[in-house]
Amino acid sequence: MNQPQNFNYSFNSVENIPDLKASAAFTASSSEVFREQSDILPVPLDEGYQYMPWGADNQMPYKILELIESDETLSTCQIFNAEVCYGSGLVYDTSEAKADVRKDVDHYLMDNDLPSYFLGVCQDFKHFGFCVSIIILSADASRIVRILRKEACYCRFAPAEKDGRIPYLLYANWRKTISSKEQVEKIEMLDTHSPWTDLNSRLGKSPTSPMKPNKPMTKCRKFAIVSRVPTPDSTYYPIPYYGSLFKGNWYNIKKLIGMAKEAKLKNSAPIKYHIEIANRFWDGIFKAEGITDRKKQMDRVVEEKEKIINFLTGMENSGKVLFSTFYVNPNGEEQHDVVINKVETDKEGGDWSTDIIEAVNMMCFTMRVHSNLVGSVPGKSQTNNSGSDKRELYTIAQALQKPYHDLLFTVHNIIIRYNGWDGVHPDCPFIMLSTLDEKRDAKLVTPNKTIDPE
Repeated sequence: MNQPQNFNYSFNSVENIPDLKASAAFTASSSEVFREQSDILPVPLDEGYQYMPWGADNQMPYKILELIESDETLSTCQIFNAEVCYGSGLVYDTSEAKADVRKDVDHYLMDNDLPSYFLGVCQDFKHFGFCVSIIILSADASRIVRILRKEACYCRFAPAEKDGRIPYLLYANWRKTISSKEQVEKIEMLDTHSPWTDLNSRLGKSPTSPMKPNKPMTKCRKFAIVSRVPTPDSTYYPIPYYGSLFKGNWYNIKKLIGMAKEAKLKNSAPIKYHIEIANRFWDGIFKAEGITDRKKQMDRVVEEKEKIINFLTGMENSGKVLFSTFYVNPNGEEQHDVVINKVETDKEGGDWSTDIIEAVNMMCFTMRVHSNLVGSVPGKSQTNNSGSDKRELYTIAQALQKPYHDLLFTVHNIIIRYNGWDGVHPDCPFIMLSTLDEKRDAKLVTPNKTIDPE
């Protein structure tokens, strides 16, 4: 450890301990992505512009995405869930509509990319528990002509008014610092509890009798409609159901197994210690020592890792018992944000095959995806379901999307009714895989009928 520049400048890394002929894995705690150190307060941006941060530092959605994208099992489960929710795609069923209405609907569909829109909102639903649809009206407000999706991770809600309504949302690239209103798009937001009535009231129309116009409350022709999965807590931004995966241990366990196998392949040095360091530990060092330059911050990370490695070497050579609750730095200060765990290195075969299967199964269980459906369980001898079992699992997965479709259809029911398309209703048939005796691969099914894809 005489050359600290050999360290990988990253919070997550595997470092060699030459004196012990072993390695140590440094990881950041995944549970911190949902931490709230204090009550979230509105952030003023400019006159008439305020937003509620998403997480303590307003970076929670991007941290969630980073955790998902850094694990192949989790990212595969997420896209699988989105694709299952997509089903056979969103359609406007015009089978009971008149010819002129069908022609009008066809013209609307030609001007709107519904497949891209619907797959996008399905992904937002599965990632963050809500999605944002934008409806755009004609200049005279007589029709709704466009529907767009705004990516949920770039949307921030304004503080709620006294009656609980959120008046608008701000759309911007919140990954970077936003300093003025010119960097954001402000969009009026319809009441989440009664968007149909709110839309008509703003435009001076009666929701029950369009022939009785009132004075318009706004000249705006663009509105946001938020579809949200109801959660037990009532916060601005719902915490997704799979948050328990990051708050628990299995996400970190799977990551550690991958790092252990890589270390063994590279230098045949098994990982003997797992050092889990909270992000606030690094933030505290940078703040206490006034380090703002990124290069100097990375150098400081390297220096601290070297101290921990020296601490481990000294503890091992002195024959003392290594405690795993916290770390004592060279100044004698206890660091409770640094947890040192000793890893058993006498694993039979050293390949961790049983453990990786267990970790993958726990992740698939949390994501509500059967591992056989996405082919994520490794190993040569794992049990496999029959074709009939897989078909039933796939059917069950699609049937469970019914409540999400009901929530996503709200905006389309508003469009259909506002445009006066009698006999039209939104639908999302799901694909039911057929048995061999039916002599076809699949058929489309809705709650009311079976559709022959041919």
